[in-house]
Amino acid sequence: MNYFSEQGLTYTEAVEKAKAKYGENIKVLSHKLVMIGGFLGIFQKEGIQIDGYISHEPLHKKNPKLEEEKEKLLQAAKGSNAINEVLKTVNEIKSKLEEVSPQNEPQHESLGKIEKILQRNDFSFSYISYITEQIKKNIALDNLNNFNFILKKVREWIRETITIYPDKPPLTIPKIFILVGPTGVGKTTTIAKLAAINALGMQEKPLSVRIITIDNYRIGAKEQIDKYGEIMSVPVVSAENYDQLRKNIALFSRDVDLILIDTIGKSPHDYKKLAEMREILSACGTTAEFHLAISAITKVSDIFEIMQQFEPFKYSSIVVTKLDETCRAGNIISALYDTRKPVSYITTGQNVPHDIKYATEELLLEHLSEFNTIN
Repeated sequence: MNYFSEQGLTYTEAVEKAKAKYGENIKVLSHKLVMIGGFLGIFQKEGIQIDGYISHEPLHKKNPKLEEEKEKLLQAAKGSNAINEVLKTVNEIKSKLEEVSPQNEPQHESLGKIEKILQRNDFSFSYISYITEQIKKNIALDNLNNFNFILKKVREWIRETITIYPDKPPLTIPKIFILVGPTGVGKTTTIAKLAAINALGMQEKPLSVRIITIDNYRIGAKEQIDKYGEIMSVPVVSAENYDQLRKNIALFSRDVDLILIDTIGKSPHDYKKLAEMREILSACGTTAEFHLAISAITKVSDIFEIMQQFEPFKYSSIVVTKLDETCRAGNIISALYDTRKPVSYITTGQNVPHDIKYATEELLLEHLSEFNTIN
C-alpha cells in the first residue's frame, strides 16, 4: 500500500494537491495543524497536513439496486407520453441514493457534545480531531450513549498527551537555568519564585542560588529583581553583553549550586533582537538549560507562533505562567501535544514564593471546565 502526506493552507487545498499528484483514489486517514512555508522558520503560516494512502479499488462499484432503478428509468422513458412517470422514477432513485450515502450518516450526539466541550476549553482544531478519532476507534457503539463514560475516557486521553519535564539532577554544577519568552508573561517574577523555592529549600535541601539579569532596558526591571534578591538574600548581578555574562558565570561557578538567568522580553517577530539575545546567552555554555515561559491566557494560534520563533534557543520545556487567570487550559495542552514539548513549572499568581509548583498533569486538568464534575 502506498502512503502519502500533503500540506496546504486549508484542508481542501491539501486534498486537491494530493489528488493532483496521486489521482482520485486517495483516502485521507488523518489531518493535523502544521506551520508551513517561510524561510529558516520565518514568516511561516498555519496550515493543514493530511496523511493517507492510495486505494487500488475501482472508483465506482456498480450497485445492483441502483442498476435496477436505472433500468426502470430507461423502460419508463420509452413511451413518449411518460414524462411524469420518468420524473417520479428519478425522484425515487434520488431518495434511495440519499438513504445509502455514507456522507449523510449523522454524527452521534455524544461526539458532537464532546467537540463542543473541547471547543469551549480552547483546544485546537487538530487536537479536537485527535480526540474524536480516539472515540471512534476505541469506544464501542453500545457505550456511545453513556456520555459520562466517554467524558472519563476523554479526560484520560488528555492526561496521556501531557508530558512532564523530568526533574533530574543537573549534568554539571552549577545548574544554569535560562528563562526566555515574550514580553509580559511574568519571567522576572517566575525567576524570583524559582530562586525562593530553591534558596529556602522548599523543594529539597536549600541551595546556593545566584540571579543574573540581562534585562537592563525595561523600566523598573532591575529594581524589581534586586528587591526580590534582597528579601531572599540571593545576590543579583546584571550583564549587558556576552563578556560580562561569561565573567559573572565564571565567578559564580566556584561555589554556587544554581544560576538563574532573567532575560529580556522580546516579541517573537523581532528576529534581530532575538538573535542578539541568543548571542549574549551563548556565554552560558552548552550545558545551560533554556526554558520558554508562555502565559496561559495566550490564544492557541499565538502560542504555536511563539514556540516556533523561540525554537532556535532549543528550549527544554515550557513554563506555564498565569494559569490562575483562566479556567480553560486547552490552548496550552494542545500546543504541548502538537509540538511534543514537556512542561516543567506552573505559576498561579504573583505571590513569591508560593504561587509556583512543579508541573503535574492534574494541575492542567483542573483548569478544564466541564471535566471536573464527572461522577
